[in-house]
Amino acid sequence: MENSKTFVKGLLALSCGAVLLGLSAIFVRYSETSPSLTAFYRAFLAIPFLYVWLRIEKEEFSLGALKDNKLLPLLLLSGAFFAIDMSFWNWSISFTSVAHATLMANTAPIFVAVIGFLFLGHKIKSSFFIVLSLAMVGVFLVVLAGSGSDESRLFGDSLGIIAAVFYAGYILSIKNVTNFLSPAKALFYSTVFTAIFLLPISLIEADSFFPSSYQGWTVLIAYAVISQTLASGLITYGISKVSAHLSSLILLIQPIAAAVFGWLILSEAISLLQGFGGAIVLIAIYLATTKDN
Repeated sequence: MENSKTFVKGLLALSCGAVLLGLSAIFVRYSETSPSLTAFYRAFLAIPFLYVWLRIEKEEFSLGALKDNKLLPLLLLSGAFFAIDMSFWNWSISFTSVAHATLMANTAPIFVAVIGFLFLGHKIKSSFFIVLSLAMVGVFLVVLAGSGSDESRLFGDSLGIIAAVFYAGYILSIKNVTNFLSPAKALFYSTVFTAIFLLPISLIEADSFFPSSYQGWTVLIAYAVISQTLASGLITYGISKVSAHLSSLILLIQPIAAAVFGWLILSEAISLLQGFGGAIVLIAIYLATTKDN
């Protein structure tokens, strides 16, 4: 049983982080660089901002943590998983609709729960899987109700599913990292490794390494600050306070936020069915959090 105040703080952090993460697809759409390079800049440009967070928390950057035989593999895994997740998800947006890419990526809670239950010995109540199924129905309605009549592109959807598997791996690994480090340090080190893993992929993939305009740089900096520093910072803090499977479920707020931002920024209509789906997701999250606490 988790401490009530700590649990609530974790829930609030995850919820706020998920809302901010809803802007990610818009940044990727407006980016002037290739999908993997866009992911690289998200990580690389966030590093100085995350270092400021370390200093605010009065934490020192130290290479000593990298000498820990238990911690280093977890940091490498978290960086690799997140790098692959972002690269595949950004690419999926290029081949399928944002709606379909978002839906596929948000199947991550299924993989978190299954992997945690089967391989990591996580104790998960049977009722959680029922609530998870309910939440996925809600996500399906939110995303596909707004996707129009375009046919699903199998390749792009497949990339989205692959991204979800690796994001599940990231959630599970970063959760373990926060057992050794503070959320600020965990995200800082993980982001550094993410940038390192993405750099060679970006160099091979991209025709041009830099955006072609000031607007392009503005999009990348905003992507780094909002999605990686603020959103991922809040999410990492939340994951450190809440179980991995519940954290992944709460992050299903992201597609709801994405639909709302699409309405506000891109003038995309929100249908009654999307509103109904969003309500289902929120009810499922409420049921999961009340049962888990």
